[in-house]
Amino acid sequence: MDEFIKEFMEYLSVERGLSRNTLESYGRDLAKYTAYLKKNGIDDFNRVKRPDIQDFLMSLKDGKLNSSSIARNLVAIKVLHRYLTSQRLLREDVTSVIETPKLWKTLPDVLDLDEVEAIINSPNTRLKQGLRDKAALELMYATGMRVSELVNLKLTDLHMDMGFVKCLGKGQKERIIPVGAKAKEALQKYIGKARPRFLKKADSGALFLTRLGKSMSRQSFWMTIKYYVKAARIKKRVTPHTLRHSFATHLLQRGADLRIVQELLGHANISTTQIYTHINKERLKQIHQKFHPRP
Repeated sequence: MDEFIKEFMEYLSVERGLSRNTLESYGRDLAKYTAYLKKNGIDDFNRVKRPDIQDFLMSLKDGKLNSSSIARNLVAIKVLHRYLTSQRLLREDVTSVIETPKLWKTLPDVLDLDEVEAIINSPNTRLKQGLRDKAALELMYATGMRVSELVNLKLTDLHMDMGFVKCLGKGQKERIIPVGAKAKEALQKYIGKARPRFLKKADSGALFLTRLGKSMSRQSFWMTIKYYVKAARIKKRVTPHTLRHSFATHLLQRGADLRIVQELLGHANISTTQIYTHINKERLKQIHQKFHPRP
């Protein structure tokens, strides 16, 4: 295998004319690959099977290597196998049907329903800030909106009588999202009792206001969530996006169609939404390992 790697590196240098940095990167990645194969009793590239490569990639993922680095490792392996096959040094290219992991992202953290409830119920609704924060948290979880979409909402975007909110998402794409009864109740209390007390000289039209009467920023909402996560004694890493992830995951867990969730989230491509199906699979595996008598 070492001789094949040496020949391949010469090919990359002489015929492909790759830069020194790129060659060094290929060398490091392929050294890890061959070391893994040898450790697992494989000393001939002709003995490598597809699962061996997949297991190697998973070992990189388990080692906390980021998705772009894992993708780079696979590129080096695919180019190596393609070259060796073209030179008839290998019988077949076992990497031909392995997709480059463009979306090998770390699965986002998701809250359990009890954790969501704990955060949403943390604000002190006897205070105007508490009424505002509860309404914002309820709305975010009810709709799965991005934090930027939430803080940019205008009062006129709410259509309570019809039970929906109008949202302007990425690429200035408008979408209509239903609002549940709990979020609707929290919003009505905030708008009726608290929002007028946030107003200063002029009404900006923003739905969620700061104590200065201005629209909340993403940063201020992020600090708000951090405060209530701490108050709810939740140890998970929670960001404003965590409520969005939880919204999508909980819908799918209860049987929602993936296309509907895609529409609600405002994803242009359904492949982006499919990450939430992976979350469900991961959770099923965790539950199985935890409770099965012979995991």
